[in-house]
Amino acid sequence: MSYETAVAQIYALGHELAQAPPHKFDLAHMRVLLAALGHPENRFPSVLIAGTNGKGSTAATLASILQASGLKTGLYTSPHLVRINERIRLHGEPIGDDDFALLHDVVDRTAERLVSEGDLPWHPSFFEMLTAMAFEYFARSNPDMVVLEVGMGGRLDATNVVDPRLSIITDIALDHQKYLGETIAEIAREKAGIIRPDGVVVTLPQLPEANEVIGNAIFNAGAQAVNAVPYVPPVSPGSDPFASAQEQRYPLDVDGQTIMVESPLVGRHQLRNLALAIAAAEELHHRGITQITPETIAQGIRQTQWPARFQMLPATGDSPECVLDVAHNPAGAWALRSTLSAAYPDGREITIVFGVMRDKAVREITEILFPIAQHVIVTHANNPRSASPDEIRQAAARVAYGMDIREADNVTSALKQAKQIAGPSGLIVVTGSIYVVGEAMRTLGVSI
Repeated sequence: MSYETAVAQIYALGHELAQAPPHKFDLAHMRVLLAALGHPENRFPSVLIAGTNGKGSTAATLASILQASGLKTGLYTSPHLVRINERIRLHGEPIGDDDFALLHDVVDRTAERLVSEGDLPWHPSFFEMLTAMAFEYFARSNPDMVVLEVGMGGRLDATNVVDPRLSIITDIALDHQKYLGETIAEIAREKAGIIRPDGVVVTLPQLPEANEVIGNAIFNAGAQAVNAVPYVPPVSPGSDPFASAQEQRYPLDVDGQTIMVESPLVGRHQLRNLALAIAAAEELHHRGITQITPETIAQGIRQTQWPARFQMLPATGDSPECVLDVAHNPAGAWALRSTLSAAYPDGREITIVFGVMRDKAVREITEILFPIAQHVIVTHANNPRSASPDEIRQAAARVAYGMDIREADNVTSALKQAKQIAGPSGLIVVTGSIYVVGEAMRTLGVSI
């Protein structure tokens, strides 16, 4: 099977939630598939990360720390920006095309046999297939540690079949309510499903409703809670002396030693994600992974690569400066708005290129972001879940009056318009869906 055929077949299953059937969330079926593959999920040590916002940044930072410590490290994240291979990485490198095709063939043939024999009632979903392929890839690669990002929720997510060395829960907010619940407490219960009996959980205080649910889950499981608060630097309101538009830099005490944290992930919200990654690394050190030291923690943070999280592209020729940021829910939109304010205190004229998935909180996101822009171009990604420009315009009706809001048939066209509007001294902000940002990266020739 060719790589192109493998990618086409896996997309044909229904990309992400686009055609998600009600039976999508069933760990029993995932376990049947993995059993037929020889339980690859049991053949490597792992860390499992759930949350609404920040779990990808936390996963990327922790994986970078492990790599800097000399550990052969796997990383599984979702979704991807440009190529599907980005989701499955080993020591920073995405899975190769040949390995992807081979493992798709192995998992797909196994799934078809299980369906034909009646052991599975239907073919595994897009995410279940990718997760099984990732597990098989890691099992064959003999990594020292694999960092796994939950796809959605936690309790019934396909990743939640592993027995992790520790679990991490990042900030919880409203998102995917159709699948996870309408309240913070309901969503927190799904996220807390990654907590194991007598396990270890790294987290931070957050919204009271989430705190209560997570606290009860930890108590009922007899798990150990690791509080990452000591690794969050003190920040006084209205000041941000240690951050620039390119990095965050501050001293921090780690295991009795002062290190200089220098992170390319900017924005105050990233301070919490950094703290979770540092606390997790420290906990792994205390549990026997002695290669992790304060020095390797500092090095790993410095070397973290996590594109499209307030990624700044400098002005070139007639093209203005551009910021790429995935703000796909209200909490992410507030984080982007705050970071823009801190990074550009000069009041730069902003042109937003925006597209989002139809099942997101479109009205809330637009009401947060559109007022900070002088011009907005609404568009859509090549994805069946994408909201149309007209749908976005209607959702933004309460703030759209008197605003310069234009429409574009695709991301490439939107960027062309944005460059003409912004001029060489303006600022273009491409945001919303990760797929819109990914298509912008392809158009702009930005590498991952």
